[in-house]
Amino acid sequence: MGQERNSKTKVGPVTTAVFMSTFMTAVEGTIVSTAMPTIVSDLHGLSLMNWVFSIYMLMCAVTTPIYGKLSDRFGRKPLINIGLFVFVVGSLLCGLSHSMMQLILARVIQGLGAGAIQPLTFTILADIFPIEKRAKMIGFNSSAWGVASIIAPLLGGFLVQQLSWHWVFAVNVPIGIISILLIQCFLKEDITTRHSPIDYPGICLLTMCLIGLMLGLQNVSGSDNLLLGIFALVVAVITGIALIIVEQRQVDPILPLKLFSNKTFMVQNIVVLLISGFLMGFETYLPIRMQSVLGFNPTLGGFAVTPSSIVWLVGSFMAGKLLTKYPPHWIMNLSLGFLIVGCVITIFVPIHTAYIVFLLISAIFGYGFGLSITIGTMTSQSVVSTDEVGTATSFNTLARSLGQTLMISLFGIVMNTVMAQGVARTPGLTTEMMDNMINPETATQVPTEFLEPARAIVFDGLRWIFIVGLGILLTALIVNLFDRESNRLLTQGKSK
Repeated sequence: MGQERNSKTKVGPVTTAVFMSTFMTAVEGTIVSTAMPTIVSDLHGLSLMNWVFSIYMLMCAVTTPIYGKLSDRFGRKPLINIGLFVFVVGSLLCGLSHSMMQLILARVIQGLGAGAIQPLTFTILADIFPIEKRAKMIGFNSSAWGVASIIAPLLGGFLVQQLSWHWVFAVNVPIGIISILLIQCFLKEDITTRHSPIDYPGICLLTMCLIGLMLGLQNVSGSDNLLLGIFALVVAVITGIALIIVEQRQVDPILPLKLFSNKTFMVQNIVVLLISGFLMGFETYLPIRMQSVLGFNPTLGGFAVTPSSIVWLVGSFMAGKLLTKYPPHWIMNLSLGFLIVGCVITIFVPIHTAYIVFLLISAIFGYGFGLSITIGTMTSQSVVSTDEVGTATSFNTLARSLGQTLMISLFGIVMNTVMAQGVARTPGLTTEMMDNMINPETATQVPTEFLEPARAIVFDGLRWIFIVGLGILLTALIVNLFDRESNRLLTQGKSK
């Protein structure tokens, strides 16, 4: 089935619906974090709080490749509208929840819908825009996450204070409905029906493999859940092997194994996995440095990453311009250069570095992320046949999710190890003091004589996180050197 643009498609309304859908899911992550203290207080569910986030991410990651593959078979419109509808229903049920368990079950439904939105929005952009304009549109779509990181905390705080936390989820309902109507009315597709059977065994095995992998990565870093994490990873390996065997026999496999024989596709997705993992570390730990080491409030701490969101858009625009002159692997090397420079500066700046320096570092990172993520997405879409664009895009999205899950666990191990060693060699300092020191509002509870040693320990832990991050980026650079086949990307994209 070719998913090329139908001349009857109204590009403007469809693009608007794509941006609205992406913005809705982008806001969801941050706005729930803002409202979570109130939710926990109201529903008395502190022990279950982490499941509100992890179950959503798990369901989203598991369904992403399934939606992508089915969209190649049945079209983008029915699959993204199903995803949007399920997400809206899940959001409504979240808002109507009166217990933590109800909220978690509603988040399962919400995550099942969200798994369609991110990959299929990028896939639709690939369908309706030529490669010369695609980078700009992908940049706009990606910038929704940056805008959301600014708006969501403010919107979440307003809704919780003026109305109630239930409205944090209810705001998704009108946005989702409008997006469904725009896509239903204005997106036209030429679909050639496939008569081969749906790969149900592959879907089941892929689901089990991804659930085991995600649960394993989330739990293997915690000593309390180490056995669960190891067991989940063993399940992932066994079902992964079974999946490979089954997919070799399927007429229309849910995970086409020939994608893995495409060197450019594999190299670029591995690079994106590594970069996305580093991105998660940057966005998580730079605000912590602003708050715990420099003593800024959470708002200023969060705004330290804002320049990266703004300059990300610039990097995406430049990706489109550079792609007309240079091969994708060269542009990826350039983006990694910016990320490595930003990482090295972060490692070597002293403990009391001025706030403005981190704003400049954040901008350097943003340019690198904008270039790399955009080029990685476009490369994945352009080196496969037109009837596999949805599958390829969803795999690229899945690689980003796996990278973030894997690396945030790795960074957590690094931080916990350094802090434990620091506490052990500082007589009188306790783990409770370290927890208090990280939050500026509770840092005053730490005895004065332990405040600077505690900050030095956190500073050392954060420095080691970026040292590990530098290793991840250098690994990505080495992996990218194996890709020399992507010179044909531009001509392939234009021929489509």
